[in-house]
Amino acid sequence: MQKQSGFTLIELVVVIIILGILAVTAAPKFINLQSDARASALQGVKGAIQGANGLVFAKAAINGDEKKASSTWTAASTGVAGTGVDIGAENLAKTNFGYLQATLIEFNNAIDANFGTADTDWIVVEGTNIITITQNGAPAEVTGADAAACKLVYTQAADANTVPTYVITDNGC
Repeated sequence: MQKQSGFTLIELVVVIIILGILAVTAAPKFINLQSDARASALQGVKGAIQGANGLVFAKAAINGDEKKASSTWTAASTGVAGTGVDIGAENLAKTNFGYLQATLIEFNNAIDANFGTADTDWIVVEGTNIITITQNGAPAEVTGADAAACKLVYTQAADANTVPTYVITDNGC
């Protein structure tokens, strides 16, 4: 007589329970990947803006323009922080105390980006001396007691003694 071998029902149930426990503990780490990706993308944009701002300030300092407010520039200035690239009077790029102004044109020129166009992943809203960048498809900003947002707010330099600020709010990504 031959003895049959295989798994008993109890062994199969134990394996299924163990797999269930592993799935319950590991799944939350993978469920929130989209939110983490949005937050990381905001960090990347912040880094790109900071890097561009460092280069723009260095160029402005070399030209002696690091203490000029945007209102003191003349229409004869061309390009991004004196690069010599003529972009037209209507798109005139002027620094504000050596740093990027909070305008869509400045950011697109300095970072070589397509912010604000239909084929980009980013939504840009200009304000007075600030620019807010959010990602297409990110949850809408919630205000009030349950405030949540997924955005980067750039505030341009206020004077020659302050630097621009970069504030990321990623509690709603």
